Amino acid sequence: MRLVIARCQVDYVGRLTAHLPMAPRLLLVKADGSVSIHADDRAYKPLNWMSPPCWLTEEPGVWTVRNKADESLVITIDEVLHDSSHELGVDPGLVKDGVEAHLQELLAAHPETFGEGFSLVRREYMTAIGPVDLLCRDAAGAHFAVEVKRRGEIDGVEQLTRYLELMNRDPLLGPVVGVFAAQQIKPQARTLAEDRGIRCLTVDYDALRGMDSKDLRLF
Repeated sequence: MRLVIARCQVDYVGRLTAHLPMAPRLLLVKADGSVSIHADDRAYKPLNWMSPPCWLTEEPGVWTVRNKADESLVITIDEVLHDSSHELGVDPGLVKDGVEAHLQELLAAHPETFGEGFSLVRREYMTAIGPVDLLCRDAAGAHFAVEVKRRGEIDGVEQLTRYLELMNRDPLLGPVVGVFAAQQIKPQARTLAEDRGIRCLTVDYDALRGMDSKDLRLF
């Protein structure tokens, strides 16, 4: 991973345009090729980014990042304050609790839970900011990103929202619809999810395991 702190401006050109005026920022270049721009607030969410596959070209005072959709992120650098590289190695990934991990496994084995004609594309589909639990496809070929939780709260909806923002930039995937699946979903989380066009699925763990219980409910 390469960390660069620089006074810079950023211009994004693609399906839309965006401009960040000149200011000190953190530029993060990961081993997967992704490039993201961060301010000293907004927690972990970048101001702008380019997801892999993409290619960085460095010229004096200008970084240009392009992807296969011919979108570009142009970073004009006025002054470099810090530039360092660090080898992090292979990350072991997030370890879920037993019920949550098994719930993900069961849903992967039974994608029809999400609707008739659904099929699993991949478990732990990797994005530049982490893996989506499940990537599925419906009978019409549309993609669905599924985030699985034991208890559905607002943080889980925010997490899925960030994944969807990245995945919908990929012309080979988009449009991607989000599904928030949990044994229990708090009312505030459900309201936020529905406001963002994310479907909520209340999952009965015992029913998925083949035990007597109520039917699954899709909202």
